[in-house]
Amino acid sequence: MNEFARLRQEAGLSIPEAVEALGYCERTIYRWETGEGAPRKAALEFLRKAIERKPLQGGAFTFIDLFAGIGGLRKGFEPIGGRCVFTSEWDKYSVQTYLANHSCDHEVVGDITKVPVASIPAHDVLLAGFPCQPFSIAGVSKKNALGRQHGFRCEAQGTLFFDVARIIEHHRPKAFLLENVKNLVSHDRGRTFEVIRRALTEELGYHIRYRVIDAKGFVPQHRERIFIVGFREENAFDFDALSIPDPSYGPRLREILHPEDGSEEADGRFTAGPKAKVIDKYTLSDHLWGYLQDYAEKHRAKGNGFGFGLVGPEDVARTLSARYFKDGSEILVRQSGRKNPRRLTPRECARLMGF
Repeated sequence: MNEFARLRQEAGLSIPEAVEALGYCERTIYRWETGEGAPRKAALEFLRKAIERKPLQGGAFTFIDLFAGIGGLRKGFEPIGGRCVFTSEWDKYSVQTYLANHSCDHEVVGDITKVPVASIPAHDVLLAGFPCQPFSIAGVSKKNALGRQHGFRCEAQGTLFFDVARIIEHHRPKAFLLENVKNLVSHDRGRTFEVIRRALTEELGYHIRYRVIDAKGFVPQHRERIFIVGFREENAFDFDALSIPDPSYGPRLREILHPEDGSEEADGRFTAGPKAKVIDKYTLSDHLWGYLQDYAEKHRAKGNGFGFGLVGPEDVARTLSARYFKDGSEILVRQSGRKNPRRLTPRECARLMGF
């Protein structure tokens, strides 16, 4: 039995499950299984991690997934025994992808601001990658003088953090994990984060820790995010004690790009031909490529840093943004010869995000 077959079996995955989990076509998985082809390093690493994090039977704890996107945070909690009991996401395309990535025995609800807290199931852990909208701190003394509420009920009202806070206040989960952009800490000279910190600690009574982590220790993407963890009861959790890969030695784009050498089967959607080359629709037109170069040159002359990002297999990408589908300018892949660069395929984007 070869290494791929052994790891697949130890991870408890059938061939169809391996196809879905790894994102390669069935023919490629069978080639790796029988030893006819060499498996990708990233696929072997995925299986090793799946073995380490094999789910506990029955669900060791329950969690809810707010501002769920396509389920990135959920991916870290199910393998350690978590069972998702509630999901909220309002973007219809994200919901479609979420349901393709995860099995749900509950409906994915839309706008969380319209959901009564009592209708949300009780849960042990709350997950929320909430968007950061600006809000400022109003003077508490002035609020008192006017007889108005203060604290998070006033200061965060109208922001999506308010909805996270009201759910925590009602359900009192044992723990939560909140994720946001790195600049949350410095936004509005630190006032925004101070509202959040005080709401979670002084008003809701949780013990919190936070840390900015760069994803490029795990995936070939420079993506810094702040993670805030909170516990109802004090404990010894320490972010600095976690084993987090050094971003300087993280994976490179070769791990997620289509190899285009025949070692991966063509899927007909993103790749085609005997060598499974990326199809031409992902290559920039002469017009778009010319525009991006002119735009970059214009800002370079002004001393600005705006422009496209051109990368190869040994590089790390910029942050993949929601606007990527428009022109792909932040992550353009070099191509050999005189060919214009290309966008990442949706499959490569998924791999870049850890799927």
